[in-house]
Amino acid sequence: MADNKSLLNSSLANKSVVDRVVEQITGAIINGELKPGDKLPTEVELCESFQIGRNSVREAIKVLESFGVVYIKRSEGTYVSSSFNHRMLDPMLYGLILEKDSAESIIELRKVFDTGLMFVVIKKANEKDMHYLHKELEQLEIEVMCENASAKRVLDQDIRFHTAIVLSTHNELIQNIAKYIDRLTIPSRIRTMEKILKSDERIRFIELHRQIVDMIERKDISAINETVESHYMFWKQN
Repeated sequence: MADNKSLLNSSLANKSVVDRVVEQITGAIINGELKPGDKLPTEVELCESFQIGRNSVREAIKVLESFGVVYIKRSEGTYVSSSFNHRMLDPMLYGLILEKDSAESIIELRKVFDTGLMFVVIKKANEKDMHYLHKELEQLEIEVMCENASAKRVLDQDIRFHTAIVLSTHNELIQNIAKYIDRLTIPSRIRTMEKILKSDERIRFIELHRQIVDMIERKDISAINETVESHYMFWKQN
């Protein structure tokens, strides 16, 4: 484990005491000074290292525990978590939601993510993945072209379609991040689905999804940017 003094190595004067402790400890984990499974310094040692009182240290540990970054073993101490916890991404999720002009930023985030995602999918998707993806595309077409189509049902199936793409990465970290991005995009996507169902663009909507499947099947990396950009035509107009 790293020297306790190394945890206090930068100026964070504009942040609250608790925020400074949280940021320094998470920074130490990111930088490798503290590793998964490591025991944190004791409460007394952290007080000395940060030059703060016990209440502030306790509050910071509570914050880190609520995020899933650390866990407490009663009578033993506080340890760095060894596995991924979905709560770790919640602060980022809330931060994006509260950001000014977040809708436009979220679309840009999703587009960047999808573009990179396609490179991985094209490289790693196998025959079983493609079978699953074709099946979800067929179901999406059924939902969209249904006479009494529901925006919610269409969105649910659209999410299943894109989840099939994400699962084709065979990368758990990408899959976890994709779930959070989906959560961010649901409000604007449901409005987009309502708009599409009221228009004469249903066939075009399905065609854009079919282009994605065809691109993955052909393993056509050169078509990624154009295909992703086209896929966003309805969402951007929302």
